[in-house]
Formats: sequence, structure tokens, C-alpha cells
Amino acid sequence: MAERLLSRLLSMLLVMFGVVSLVFLLIHLVPGDPVDVMLGESALPADREALRQSLGLDHPLSQQWFDYLASLTQFDLGQSLHSKQPVTQLLAQRIPATLQLAAVALLCALLIALPLGMMAAVRRGTGWDWGAMGMSMLGVSIPNFWLGPMLILLFSLWLGWTPVSGRNGLTSVILPAITLGSAFAAVLARMVRSTLLEVLGEDYIRTARAKGVGEGRLIGLHALRNASLPLLTIIGLQLGALLGGAVVTEVVFDWPGVGSLMIDAIQKRDYPVLQGCVLFISLAYLLVNNLTDLLYQLVDPRIRATD
Repeated sequence: MAERLLSRLLSMLLVMFGVVSLVFLLIHLVPGDPVDVMLGESALPADREALRQSLGLDHPLSQQWFDYLASLTQFDLGQSLHSKQPVTQLLAQRIPATLQLAAVALLCALLIALPLGMMAAVRRGTGWDWGAMGMSMLGVSIPNFWLGPMLILLFSLWLGWTPVSGRNGLTSVILPAITLGSAFAAVLARMVRSTLLEVLGEDYIRTARAKGVGEGRLIGLHALRNASLPLLTIIGLQLGALLGGAVVTEVVFDWPGVGSLMIDAIQKRDYPVLQGCVLFISLAYLLVNNLTDLLYQLVDPRIRATD
């Protein structure tokens, strides 16, 4: 187990090194100068050069890259070029909002997808099955940037049930969570249906039915548990995608999370903040995937036996 954890840690470090280096290079290749954004194009050349030197942007790109990697080894993400605040402090202010949005979106997706997929699998080929899969296809097809404003128009402006934007109380997270979790619910519902159909055709399920096991217990206790491995895979992958894919949703609902901070950093050419946001999203994705692998061993004893 120790060797396995060490191997995973080394692979994570290699992936993070590649992500950091690639993002650093791409950010500096994007057209636009943060000095122009901060001072304007009409600034005097002497003022521009002085600001460039104070920010360290006058150094060669390779030296800036080495300096950034050296600061990362000390867990220093640098300072914002605009607000002069430490990037770690800015992320600490925004991460709780993103985690809350991702958690509620995941909960909404599970509450929608599990009953929908189970109903479609149990009543295969009926109108319930076609209706459930039709709703699933609709959820995949509707983009977040369209669904979000439509939900705001209906529930916030017309009905007045929820706030239009911002993070003010529990009701403010409902619409962003539904918007973010709708596509995930559609994908998960189809996965629940396909895996349950495969499990329901196994011999032990027919034997349990012959012994008189109730249909509810058969589906909930036996079939769904044995179908949980592929479901854990898709949940782990999509949870990482929820953390990274909340950018559009956070912008639409003015949600004060990492996604909106990243968009603001892109507009201002704030390199350290943007690199910190991408680093957080990448690290969260890697951690979720590795935790999913560890959950496999808790769910399926055969995996523990092979390890």
C-alpha cells in the first residue's frame, strides 16, 4: 500500500509539473500586456518600463518560469499584479463558494439521475424508459449559458422565489446548482440505466428472484451495489469536471468562486492569479480521481484481494 501511494504521489507531481509549465507558457503567449491593462496604452514609456521592472516582467521567460517553480516549492503562488494581494489569500476567499456549488450540484444530479436511471432500467422498453432517456438527452443538449438565464427569468424575475445572482443564503445556490448539475444528471442517468440492465441479466439476480427476494430490495441492495463501480468512475470524473466547469455558471450567476476569479484574471492579464486558479482546478481533479480509486477497494472486495 505504501508503494502504491508513493507511486500515485509521484505521478500527481509529474502531472502538476506538466500542467504548471504548459499553463505558464500558454499564458505568456496570449496576446496582451498586463502593463497596458494597468496603465493604459497612453502611458509614458518610462512609467511602463518602471512598472514592468517592479513586476518582474522584464526578465526572460525562462527565468520567470524558474522563479515561479522555485516559489511553488515554498508553497508561494505569488501576488496579484493588480490588487497586490497574495494569490493564496484570493483563492482561500473563493474556494469555499466553488466547493459549495460543486457539492450541491452533485447532490442535485444524484437526486435526479438515480431514480430516473433505475426507473428506465426496471421498465425497459416502456413509455417510462423512453421518457426518462428523452429527459436525459434534453439535459445533455441544453448548454449552461442558455439554461442559467432561463432559470433566472422564470424563478427569480417572474416567480421571485430565488435571488437573481450572488451568494446570499441557501436559496441563492439552488439555480446555479441545477444549471451546473443538469448535464451531469443526464449523463449519470444513462450510465445508471445501462449498468443496471447489465447487472439485472446476471444469474445471481434470477436466483434471488426465484427465492422470492422483493424487487425493491433486489434493485437497491444487490443490483445497484454491484453496478456501483462504473457509477463511481463517472461520478469521480464528473466531480472534477464540476469544479473546473463551473466557470460559465459562476459568471452567469455572479457566483464568487474560483471560476469567476479566473475569468477576471484573464481579462486583466493577471498571470499569478490565473496560474493559481488553474493549479487549484488541476489539483482538485487529480485528488478526486485518486480518491475514486481508493473507494473502489471499499466497494469491491475483489480489488482489495488483487492489491
